[in-house]
Amino acid sequence: MNDQVKSGATKLEGDGKRILMIIGSPKRRSLCHALADAWSTGARSKGHIVRELRLNEMAFDPILHHGYEQSQTLEPDLLEAQRQIHWAEHLVIAYPVWWGGMPALLKGFFDRTFLPGFAFKYRNDGRIWDKLLSGRTADVLVTMDTPPWYFRWVYGAPGHRQIKRTILGFSGIKTRSLHTFAPVRMASEEQRLKWLNHAEKLGSQA
Repeated sequence: MNDQVKSGATKLEGDGKRILMIIGSPKRRSLCHALADAWSTGARSKGHIVRELRLNEMAFDPILHHGYEQSQTLEPDLLEAQRQIHWAEHLVIAYPVWWGGMPALLKGFFDRTFLPGFAFKYRNDGRIWDKLLSGRTADVLVTMDTPPWYFRWVYGAPGHRQIKRTILGFSGIKTRSLHTFAPVRMASEEQRLKWLNHAEKLGSQA
């Protein structure tokens, strides 16, 4: 995990917002990593504290083998991730869309960490639940090869609904914005540079 703090010109060190960047790409290097770095640079330039979880560098089993029927011991990296989520006021989640949704690594991270008693808690009647991560906000940075209009109007944006409503929203985290950088496959270097500059500007507005 990377924990860097840079003070802005008009802010005292430690005066910024507590932000946790979660990078969900399994690749060692990707546009997602570059966008996350650019966003973090923008946020740190304004004095915010940005910590990072790079899932491809963490050691954990992404499979919830028994659902909620049996407990599955959390690896040290996942216990630390839960501590960082509790620490954070704001989350930023960066990942590519594969087959209409998030990569298995990121989905497995949510399966293993957003557990009953941590992210939510069912009440006795089983129909109402407490959102245990309420009070936090999130930004989502997504890359994909599909044109955004096609993903929304033809596919129905299934991955966007999943992250905003059935994961973050279910746990009480309010998605402030979701930004799509696409289509990636045919993007020129000039376009990629524009995306990185935009991501840095978004971070500076955190």
